[in-house]
Amino acid sequence: MSGYWEIPEGTDCARKAWITGRLGAALGLIGSAYHIVLFQPESAFKAVQTAATSTVTMATLGAVFGLTTCLSAHIREDPEDALNYFIGGCASGIVLGARTHSHATGSSACVALGLLAAFTKIGKREGWKITGPPRL
Repeated sequence: MSGYWEIPEGTDCARKAWITGRLGAALGLIGSAYHIVLFQPESAFKAVQTAATSTVTMATLGAVFGLTTCLSAHIREDPEDALNYFIGGCASGIVLGARTHSHATGSSACVALGLLAAFTKIGKREGWKITGPPRL
């Protein structure tokens, strides 16, 4: 996510979508590698197909998140609001539901990814730390 947080919210939406899309592609490639190792496909073609499908799906989810979050911040004129991140996460969840042809997947992923993104924004804004030495 190098450079993502340095770009002001609601500006340079194409760059934000590019950064989040690349991150999604990397995560999709790593996830598909684990999937191929754990569930060995019948042929090399099937393995490549699995890797490509997972990578493209995750890249799409990342790009949709980055673009939707940025556009929401720009349109709503409240760039630091965590609701923009919830909207971006929810949009990614809806795309995932469309990809899997499942309303249940789409709606639950909308809520889960929206909350994850909103809490990430809140934590970043308020300086939450997940790792590091404990504060006494």
